[in-house]
Amino acid sequence: MAADGATADTRVRRRGLSALLGGAFAPGRGGGRAGGEAAERAATPAPAALGQGGARASRPPEHRKEMAAAGPPRRMEAAGGPGGRRRPGPPGAGGQRGAGKRDGAAGRPGEGPVADTRSRPGGPAPLLALTLALRALNCALVRTSFVPDEYWQSLEVAHRMVFSYGHLTWEWTSGLRGYSYPLIFASIYKALQLLAQDDVRLLIWVPRLGQAVLAAFADVKLYSLVQHLENAETAKCVYFCQLCSWFTWYSCTRTLTNTMETLLTIFALSYYPIKGSKMGSSCKYLALVALAIVIRPTAVIPWIPLVCSHFLQEQRKADLILYNCIPIGLVTVGTSLIIDRMFFGEWVLVQLNFLKFNVLQNLGTFYGSHPWHWYFTQGLPVILGTHLPFFIHGCVLAAKRYRILLVAVIWTVLVYSMLSHKEFRFIYPILPFCMVFCGYSLKHLKAWKKSAASFLLLSNLLPALYTGLIHQRGALDVMSHIQQLCSNSDQSQAFVFIMMPCHSTPFYSHVHCPLKMRFLQCPPDLTGNESYIDEADVFYSNPLGWLNKEFYNDTLLPSHLIFFSVLEQEISSFLASKGYEKTATVFHTHVPQGRVGSHIYVYRKGTEMIHN
Repeated sequence: MAADGATADTRVRRRGLSALLGGAFAPGRGGGRAGGEAAERAATPAPAALGQGGARASRPPEHRKEMAAAGPPRRMEAAGGPGGRRRPGPPGAGGQRGAGKRDGAAGRPGEGPVADTRSRPGGPAPLLALTLALRALNCALVRTSFVPDEYWQSLEVAHRMVFSYGHLTWEWTSGLRGYSYPLIFASIYKALQLLAQDDVRLLIWVPRLGQAVLAAFADVKLYSLVQHLENAETAKCVYFCQLCSWFTWYSCTRTLTNTMETLLTIFALSYYPIKGSKMGSSCKYLALVALAIVIRPTAVIPWIPLVCSHFLQEQRKADLILYNCIPIGLVTVGTSLIIDRMFFGEWVLVQLNFLKFNVLQNLGTFYGSHPWHWYFTQGLPVILGTHLPFFIHGCVLAAKRYRILLVAVIWTVLVYSMLSHKEFRFIYPILPFCMVFCGYSLKHLKAWKKSAASFLLLSNLLPALYTGLIHQRGALDVMSHIQQLCSNSDQSQAFVFIMMPCHSTPFYSHVHCPLKMRFLQCPPDLTGNESYIDEADVFYSNPLGWLNKEFYNDTLLPSHLIFFSVLEQEISSFLASKGYEKTATVFHTHVPQGRVGSHIYVYRKGTEMIHN
């Protein structure tokens, strides 16, 4: 009987990618049931495995009469007890052995079926290969800038660690950032240096490809988790929603701490002891959560309700604390302290400094503030996009065991809403939780499933491609013009001044040669001086006056000026009097706003105009 279930499961896995993606959304016969449901039924063991006379259904009538006279088989009595009823196993992972597949069809009320757990932990190989290819394509089709931190808090720091030049922002001098995350990219840079392959293009793309690979494994891990908790069809729907998400496409291959935080959250969730999961491991999920907190301390926020729920349900609470929480905490914090001690030159607990600055002192308001409801009215709806109605529908339909994920989503949004400074990327780590509900909704749409899937794909395709290929691409494209100065014979005479809102472009990590470069600084005041104004604000309050004062002597003038188009008219007299000529115009965005213009201009002193 068990062999029959294994054979059916093997048949399903051999269907390949066509069954994986097409089968879940192809309409079937009878009430609009999807073809994926038929595949699920094929993968479910025959009724014989469920006891209660199921074995007799597949035998001819005369054989059934003989069995009736002989009584129930001993094997069935041993497995299920008299009458074919299965004895309940002991609690925990051991007691669930073999029951998840057989009893999953009946399941507990509101819990949903438990899928076959005999598939490989990492998911089927064709699925992983497909996901790796898609995320590699994803990486290639994201050529825009999102926020400065994807360069200044990772690649720029790593470049300085390996090549001994690069700019450290005020967060590093104040001990608010740790070296654990940049160390990953520094290792990549060091390997490229040792192989004499430290070309600037490889320095830019190899770290992002690394992020893409991790994102692919996280996608498959999410699929595998849902497959274990529910069934293959629901897992396909969650996987599809995850791949369709425009914001995930936009963010998952970037070298942001928020990206790594999100990926580690998915890995940790796959080992979290959700009711019905056989993949649960307290040690593994707590270690991954601890690593996420080391990389970005705010990663603790979505895990507070999850860890509390686990603690309340855990029978051996003392063992959980003594043999998991404390050792994992000591190892991760200790490792972080040692790494930061090596590069700071002193003992610094960056996680505490980070929380004090961003949460307790709320000094992040220096970089902008939003109303308390921003995440509810703009933040979450924008990153969900057209997934929003599916998310709401899934929250209504989902089994009780997923309520803890919904609690984590609401809790995280509420906590971040209490902070004045808000950004879309801050709530990115809860997006995979939302995708579970979206996939649950999609699976239950039955006859409308194929239309809904097509709608999700098409409605997310345009924003994904537009934000990845067009919107805010000038900040990266202009770096190629700076890179050209590295090959010129007068490299030592070059001086590039980026007159844009601070950290608008990458820096040495995207140039990879020791050019003299400068940008407008904007560190916050940590002394409590209420009249403090940063350099960028002083400049934009009177650009022409600032330039004439700063470069009072022609020998101090930069060889190249880079600025947004909105500034050109205001400083045109300075450009003309000092002999600057436009050498390049780079498109940036269709939505100029404030100090950010639609194009970026490159001016060079004392050269003929070159149209680009």
